[in-house]
Amino acid sequence: MNLIRQDLVCLNYSNMKLALYYTAKIAYRFWSSKATWGSQVSAKSKIKSCRSEFIGNKKPKVKLTDQQKQILEAISKGSSIFITGSAGTGKTYLLQHIISKLSKIHGKSRVFVTASTGVAACSLNGQTLHSFAGIGLGDASNVDLLSKVTLDKKAYRRWNKARALVIDEISMISGEVFDNLEFIARSIRSEELGCAEKIWGGIQLVVSGDFFQLPPVISNKGQQKEFAFQADCWNASFDMQIELKTIFRQSDAQLIKLLQGIRKGKYDSEDLKVLDQCCSNVEPDSSAVQLYPRIEDVNRVNAERLDYLDEVLFHYQALDSGKDPWKKQLKNGIAPELLKLCVGSRVLLTKNIDVISGLVNGATETHKLYDREISDICGNGNLLPVVRFDSGQELMIGLERWYVMEGDQAVAMRKQIPLILAWALSIHKCQGMTLNNLHTDLYRVFGFGMVYVALSRVKSLDGLHLVNFNPSKIKANPKVLKFYERLSGEKDEQKEDGVTDEI
Repeated sequence: MNLIRQDLVCLNYSNMKLALYYTAKIAYRFWSSKATWGSQVSAKSKIKSCRSEFIGNKKPKVKLTDQQKQILEAISKGSSIFITGSAGTGKTYLLQHIISKLSKIHGKSRVFVTASTGVAACSLNGQTLHSFAGIGLGDASNVDLLSKVTLDKKAYRRWNKARALVIDEISMISGEVFDNLEFIARSIRSEELGCAEKIWGGIQLVVSGDFFQLPPVISNKGQQKEFAFQADCWNASFDMQIELKTIFRQSDAQLIKLLQGIRKGKYDSEDLKVLDQCCSNVEPDSSAVQLYPRIEDVNRVNAERLDYLDEVLFHYQALDSGKDPWKKQLKNGIAPELLKLCVGSRVLLTKNIDVISGLVNGATETHKLYDREISDICGNGNLLPVVRFDSGQELMIGLERWYVMEGDQAVAMRKQIPLILAWALSIHKCQGMTLNNLHTDLYRVFGFGMVYVALSRVKSLDGLHLVNFNPSKIKANPKVLKFYERLSGEKDEQKEDGVTDEI
């Protein structure tokens, strides 16, 4: 039983015995076999075998595009690269391959994976850029920040140790912070490694993100360098700046055209007609995820729906390990500290289980129960949730782990069921997700890019349902538009000079 208790999250309920309902044939065969879980086989291996039997043992690999292969080749040659592209172009998937490549080149301990937000960082098993850099909130002069980092022995050591630095979701990093980080890197590494003349102190830089999506949160309204691309060191930081073109999330040409226009704040009469057809005042289907710009609306809707079911709640308490400040970062990730579920809960996967089979971050499903008591297996009533995906697949969901990595060292870890309540989500939290069925009220949308981030989550027009749509909410930041115009113009110049490859 010790092995089981190490691998399962505690489930608490008062004075009642409940069991999981599971009608899929695979579950029936699994449980009717009367196999016991003991010291001979772990809970994790049982869950894995159940998965394998359901989706098949052989998993075809997702193929990289020629453009993605060219990027990996450039990475192998030591190039620093900025990778951008619209939503659904596989930026995060490509980053995972890049991280693997960099680890082979430099060694895992010398490759630091970061992101602007805790959610993005946890999805890559990384850490926030601010925590890696040791700059706290980063709201000080470059000299003061350098002094702060120098006094932080661990941060100082990280900067010297780094050979490659990956930064995801760059759109939420300001130009001022980007410049300050380059100053810190060059200053520290010039002292220890003699890299005073090298940009970023000779660190290979891989940066990813889409500036048309969520912008930085700027506390200083008078700040001139709002976006990272406005940093003085931006162009010098990269050997190549590349925009991915192949869209994987959507296949409908009409939807792709619509989204590409909205991304740039543009639309025509045909686009408005399509959006108008998606509008409805009818109560949204229960399978549709409702997106809201504000977290208070999300919490309200989820709490109301959970209460309406009037079922006994299961409480999944996350198990965290590690030390602060790394442990605190786990609270900003996608895996909740406390997950409350009941029979009929609408839930969403928060981690890729199997990309080929569609069991990915953003897949929606309904939590079910099994009609047989299994407390003798898990001990003390500890149960695992079983869900039915919208695709019809049913699967028992096991424990997953989210890590905060410092090079090749895990400095913090959260164990939790990879599910969250999904009647409603915030637009910020859904960034990077793919949704089959989406319902969104755009009345309270604020800021550039929020409409695009919301609508670009959905796979098809059939799954898009709008309320309170106002065309004036579709807007892109003029500074971002000019940046991408310059980026596109530079590529056109390369073609005129006989350079055909995008990299």
